[in-house]
Amino acid sequence: MFVKFVSADRVPVVVNATQVTFISSVTEGTRIRFGEGRSVTVTEPMDEVLKRLDQTSQLPSG
Repeated sequence: MFVKFVSADRVPVVVNATQVTFISSVTEGTRIRFGEGRSVTVTEPMDEVLKRLDQTSQLPSG
């Protein structure tokens, strides 16, 4: 399941919830990390990111 966010440079980004490995709060918003050292920083606050990703029921367990 894909979720649309706004990146720190105001460009729309789409995130595949099944690939998310870590979410952290940063000054610019929220950093979403994926495998192999990839990440994207979005403007939405961490609680909103988690809520929207969790609604997909696709987040990895554990």
